[in-house]
Amino acid sequence: MARLEASVTTAAPAPSAAPGEWAGGQITPHAHCLLEDNAGPMTLDGTNTWIVMEPGGSEALVIDPGEHDPDHLRRVVVHVAERDARITRIVLTHHHGDHAEGAPLLASLTGADVRIVGGGHDDIADGTVLTVGSLELRAVATPGHTTDSVSFALPADHALLTGDTILGRGTTVVAHPDGELDAYLASLDRLHALTGGGDVTTILPGHGPVVPDAAAMVAFYRVHRLERLEQVRQALADGAVTADDVVERVYADVPRAVWAAARQSVLAQLVHLGRTPG
Repeated sequence: MARLEASVTTAAPAPSAAPGEWAGGQITPHAHCLLEDNAGPMTLDGTNTWIVMEPGGSEALVIDPGEHDPDHLRRVVVHVAERDARITRIVLTHHHGDHAEGAPLLASLTGADVRIVGGGHDDIADGTVLTVGSLELRAVATPGHTTDSVSFALPADHALLTGDTILGRGTTVVAHPDGELDAYLASLDRLHALTGGGDVTTILPGHGPVVPDAAAMVAFYRVHRLERLEQVRQALADGAVTADDVVERVYADVPRAVWAAARQSVLAQLVHLGRTPG
């Protein structure tokens, strides 16, 4: 679960990510996106499966194989094989099915190991360095969307693979109880430091198009979250009692198809504000 459009907010529009329809492809010298055919209200154009490898290298690392979709997973395997390489590692930005469900099948097809935060032996922690050939990725803990959310810095491309922590457009859901707003705001602060210093200039998200101005997108996300919290405070001051009351006031212009997700986000906001969810 990824997106909740922010149509009721006074924040500036999200920075433009990329013109035209998003279809993936070779995005940086070391990162190729294969777009899964699972578009929907919460997955945007579909799940971005990222293949990270050196040009001409013999090893590839796959980030977020997506849902259990044999056709998509075969495309991933074929894409790497056509480059005379093999998949040696599969890593997950978080446990949601639209990112992680296909990992067991891809592992069985390739013999690659799967690594995730909290996965037990060899699990991923903040600062973990993963290698593919001589290329390095560094894990950056970014909990909030889920407790196990992690991003991956790709220093060679000044890029950050963010899963659902930052999307290519719209804003992500922080859904109670797994989503936790205090942690998410702290993660945005951490990403602000990374992008503000120039270490990361490009965001490679889990859904939606690549974001070429990472700093501007992180700034937008931070402003949006604070403004949304203010709207929730105002709704409570105006007499809203339950999460449903808040959704009706704050998310009135959001399609009802995503109101269930909005309600989970409101519950997380209420916890952040010290209110008992209800």
